[in-house]
Amino acid sequence: MIVKNLKILLQNVRKNSLIVNTLLEIQNQFDIIFIQEPPWSKIHKIPSSSIHDGEPLIGTNHHPNWISFARIPSERSDSPRVIVYINIHLLSLRFLLHKDIINHRDIILISFFNNNVCYYIMNVYSDSSHSALKYPKNTEVNINNVLLMTGDFNIRDSL
Repeated sequence: MIVKNLKILLQNVRKNSLIVNTLLEIQNQFDIIFIQEPPWSKIHKIPSSSIHDGEPLIGTNHHPNWISFARIPSERSDSPRVIVYINIHLLSLRFLLHKDIINHRDIILISFFNNNVCYYIMNVYSDSSHSALKYPKNTEVNINNVLLMTGDFNIRDSL
């Protein structure tokens, strides 16, 4: 499969799962959805040998027409602030999450192959301290073939 045009939707949902569910349900004309500030909460409880009532399963919205990519948090305060949904009709492009290159809660790097060339797309959420924007510079990350880097950069002019 060779793709010449990708239709991408970008949205900061401010942790609102209803907005994410609506986007996944009605935005079928898009190939990729970049979300900033996704909801990340308890989905349900799973059986546990150490906790009588079960352990909470923490996650975000899912839909059968979309594959989600997100960094799994190591603890509750480390929840990712970016997620990417790929429409299932693009699965043959072999999308892959690259925590090996960038492992940051506010940056997600995804690769895919188109016409035997590897490309990258990046979704970024920058908080008021701009840690996500400083991270690639401070870690000297060098990525070739970045097709798209976009997100919610929260950079306001002082005026």
